[in-house]
Amino acid sequence: MSEARAELPALIVSSEQLSWQERALCAQTDPEAFFPEKGGSTREAKRVCLSCDVRSECLEYALAHDERFGIWGGLSERERRRLKRRPA
Repeated sequence: MSEARAELPALIVSSEQLSWQERALCAQTDPEAFFPEKGGSTREAKRVCLSCDVRSECLEYALAHDERFGIWGGLSERERRRLKRRPA
């Protein structure tokens, strides 16, 4: 039982760290725009990201969790890979 209690604070921290998702503009729009078919346009999703207050948190999340699909923080998977390869 003490193991479960030890995990509880970690779960609370995780949900607090993800609270940015509730403020994300993409949560108020069509999710298909952020996960287009291969070769589909990403223009609409990137436009939404440009005016989103949590764009940097979104990009940080995608980079930290190696998100391989969709538009996160205004960048495609290919753009995120390039960003990760750039020297710091």
